[in-house]
Amino acid sequence: MSSRLEAEQLYKVFGRRPGEAVERLRRGADREDLRADGTTAAVIDASFTVEPGRIFVVMGLSGSGKSTLLRMLNGLLEPTAGHVRFDGQDLTALSDRELREVRSRKISMVFQHFALFPHRSVLENAAYGLEVQGVPRREREQRATEALELAGLAGWEKSWPDELSGGMQQRVGLARALATDADLLLMDESFSALDPLIRRDMQDQLIELQKKLRKTIVFITHDLNEAMRLGDSIAVMRDGRIVQIGTAEDILVRPANDYVASFTQDVDRSRVLTAAAVMDARTRGDEAECGCETASPGTAFGELCAISARVEHPVAVVDADGGLVGVVPRQRLVGFLGDEQGEPGPCDTPRGKTVGAVKAGA
Repeated sequence: MSSRLEAEQLYKVFGRRPGEAVERLRRGADREDLRADGTTAAVIDASFTVEPGRIFVVMGLSGSGKSTLLRMLNGLLEPTAGHVRFDGQDLTALSDRELREVRSRKISMVFQHFALFPHRSVLENAAYGLEVQGVPRREREQRATEALELAGLAGWEKSWPDELSGGMQQRVGLARALATDADLLLMDESFSALDPLIRRDMQDQLIELQKKLRKTIVFITHDLNEAMRLGDSIAVMRDGRIVQIGTAEDILVRPANDYVASFTQDVDRSRVLTAAAVMDARTRGDEAECGCETASPGTAFGELCAISARVEHPVAVVDADGGLVGVVPRQRLVGFLGDEQGEPGPCDTPRGKTVGAVKAGA
């Protein structure tokens, strides 16, 4: 599948002689070397691709460069070096007028802070992007009404922003992005300002919308649990660099370095991992070792624990044709849950004690 969005060796440097700073970074200088000269390297040699209809999550701590990276993707910030291609078009080579046209019709952005106009109704806020495009009033109101319904705000069209809760205001921001029917949505910490329960509700809303609309989305967050829940692929940033790109299972099971591994310590692995991630690979010749109750490679971790609790032998993992592809011993399940002590559960050993964590990829 061809990529919809491609970032190629992006750099963003603030300060004096940015071009010279990029060359120093390419020769092996780091952020601290440049900072001593009064120059800040916000993004360093970032490359990735996003396929159509996928959610690509960029995560990292504050100051890691993730929001700067996002702003280069739609031209709000000009890269010091590198290229951004959208549907094969090099956005970094466009004129200001051409870039504004792309942003108004093909790329929408949902901000962390709702950025609603207080003097406009919910409907008028949702239709704002279409107004900028010059869409006639009747058509933009119809499309905005449909977008509000998708975002769960049917019946609120005539309300004012200050009459809405924070979660509802964020839904208006999402509806505004959807109304333009843009091919690419850029979401910058869009749920970070919300209370935990509302935040999870917005995540649910985005997941459901994505099933219907199949938009291409780049989502910025500092919350790994959110990244794991939403992302088809996840990029982890540190000090301006992307240090790992992979699926949620890749990040959990095969962290690229200690920094990535430290991020995963507090993640609820049972919500992310599947049988394919935790099984020991086997061949058909080992089939006789396993009992009759089986799981598929996509069986969720929690369900796998329940199966393991019902049988004395390792759980067999079989493909769609019934062929054996792996086995999951009970102690391996315990290992992937980590070595934290807690109440006995279905994946605990008979005495209710956990076993030390299995090393990633073991």
